[in-house]
Amino acid sequence: MPTHTTEINNASRPRAPDPLRVRRLSTDAEAIEAAHALADRFAPGASQRDRERVLPWDELDLWSESGLGGITVPREFGGADVSYATLAHVFVIISAADPSLGQIPQNHFGVLGILREIGSPSQKARFYGEALAGYRFGNAGPERRSAQAPTILDGTTRLRDTPQGLRLDGRRFYSTGALFAHRVPTRALDEEGRAVQVWLPRNATGLAVIDDWNALGQRTTASGTVVFQDVLVDADDVLPVWTLANAPGITGANSQLIQAAIDLGIAQAALADALAFVRERARPWVDAGVERASDDPHLIADVGRLVIDVHAAREVLLEAASVLDATRGRPIDADAAARASVAVAEAKILTTRAALDASEKLFEWAGSSSTRAAHNLDRHWRNARTHTLHDPVRWKQHLIGNYHVNRALPARHAWN
Repeated sequence: MPTHTTEINNASRPRAPDPLRVRRLSTDAEAIEAAHALADRFAPGASQRDRERVLPWDELDLWSESGLGGITVPREFGGADVSYATLAHVFVIISAADPSLGQIPQNHFGVLGILREIGSPSQKARFYGEALAGYRFGNAGPERRSAQAPTILDGTTRLRDTPQGLRLDGRRFYSTGALFAHRVPTRALDEEGRAVQVWLPRNATGLAVIDDWNALGQRTTASGTVVFQDVLVDADDVLPVWTLANAPGITGANSQLIQAAIDLGIAQAALADALAFVRERARPWVDAGVERASDDPHLIADVGRLVIDVHAAREVLLEAASVLDATRGRPIDADAAARASVAVAEAKILTTRAALDASEKLFEWAGSSSTRAAHNLDRHWRNARTHTLHDPVRWKQHLIGNYHVNRALPARHAWN
């Protein structure tokens, strides 16, 4: 796989959406329909994009035009304000077609969730308007591990108050969506040591995106480095994320719901490709006494088990979405926030297992010929293994157990 470490120049920045082509979706049904239409466009080229690391610029322009980027915008601001169940469904559909294209918009909806909880009325009007116009929001993620950044919540990115105005300096990584975004929100500490989120325009002077993402999976997410060097910041582009730690909310659960949906999409795609290969190409084992691999009784039983697991993961994901939906239109107290985090943690465990099991069983059922590079079926496992490392499920199990045994409320951050 080629490694790209060149800084992206102005010519490679995202094009502004054509306002005449961007749809305004108004219902959950329209969102699901739009997701299926995009998935039909994305799926045929997914394997080639993965194999050759073709960045999906054109596909993301189609995403913008589809109107899906505005489906969580509240109705009072002109959006469809779809349910969390619909949001999860949209991500499953897109991720089954191409999980990189599923993951790229994840941070778009994550930051819109933060905007919903702590944005000022003027910030909401402006940023929601951009989302409805097809503009994409990325993310400049955690910093690489260092003495100053021992955990993903720590870092050296700073928002300074200077005589020339607010200035941002820092270097971030795991910046999924930033390369393709029209705005790049990032976390920083202000002069008082408080966490803020700065929503910078992609073309801001001093902001550089470096395409140095070369992981084994999710190859075209371009989740690499973003550098901020003395970037001038408009005070109206700063959100006080420190307030999230002091008030119950579901921004973390919203983000995790989407992550789980991406994994379920990978599981469904791997299972579908496994079944197709078994039916069309695989040979039966010599001791099976059957003419077709699809008649092997042990294989059939194993397929049944995995189908149950994938179905269970899907149902628990939708159940988790319903827990989030129950918070809509009402104040969120500590117990409601905890229930949301616990429900999504359960879904995340099951979707992680489903994605890894399906992409592994694919080869066990299909046999040696399925490992040929020409089929590129290993992309399912590479994508599953890469994406499910986003946050460790062992801590999800601890979160769930600690809640039920000790009534301990989950910590409030983006991974709960």
